[in-house]
Amino acid sequence: MSTALDHISSHILTQLDLHRATHSILPLFVALQGPQGSGKSYLSDLLHTHLSAPPHSLRLAVLSIDDLYLPHPALLALASTHPTNPLWRGRGQPGTHDIELGEKILATLKQGQGEVEIPRFDKSLYNGEGDRLPMDGSGVVVNGPLDVVILEGWCVGFYPIEEEEVGRRWDGVWEVERERLGLAAYSAENILEVNRKLKEYVRMWSFFDVFVKVRASSLHRITSC
Repeated sequence: MSTALDHISSHILTQLDLHRATHSILPLFVALQGPQGSGKSYLSDLLHTHLSAPPHSLRLAVLSIDDLYLPHPALLALASTHPTNPLWRGRGQPGTHDIELGEKILATLKQGQGEVEIPRFDKSLYNGEGDRLPMDGSGVVVNGPLDVVILEGWCVGFYPIEEEEVGRRWDGVWEVERERLGLAAYSAENILEVNRKLKEYVRMWSFFDVFVKVRASSLHRITSC
C-alpha cells in the first residue's frame, strides 16, 4: 500500500514540474491541513527529509502555523480585551496567530533572496501558555532561492463563511454538537468573532499553489488538490 508520504511527495513533484513550466518564479507553496493528532508535523518532517535527499535534492522550508502564535503578552491582551469569548483564552483558534509575521515570512521566502529565520513558539513556557522565542538567529535559518515551501496546521486553508450561514448552523446542525460536546459556555457571537478573524488569514492562503488535507484516521489516506 502506498503511504501518505508516497502520495504527497509524488503530488508535490508533479505540481512542481507544472509550476516550473508555467511560472518563472519558484518556490511552489504547499499547504498541509489536518485535525490535531493527524500527524501533520511528522509528515512534514518526512516530506522535508525525503524531498531534500537525492535523487530529488530539493531546497525546502517547512513552517508550522503553531509557530506563528502571538507572543505571550499579545495572547494575554487578546483574552483581556475579549473577556466574554472563551475561544480566545489561550492560543489555538484563528485570531491567536500573527498574520503580519506570517505574510512577511512567506513573502520573503517567495522572493528567494537572502536568509530567513523560521519563527518558533515554545508551548512549555508560562506554565503551558507558551511564548514565541526570539528571532535572533538561534533558530532554523533557510537560504533562498527555494524549490518548495510547506506550511502545516489544523486551520490552514480555512475561509470565513457568511455570518447568516453561521446563524443558520448555530441554530441548526451545530445545536446537537454543542449539546454533545457540552459547549453551553459558548455563544454564536464567540464563533462570529473567530469567523471574522479568518478574513485576515486569507492573505496568507493566497500564497499557496497546492493544498493537501490529511485525514485524522490514518496517514495512509490523504486527499490533495
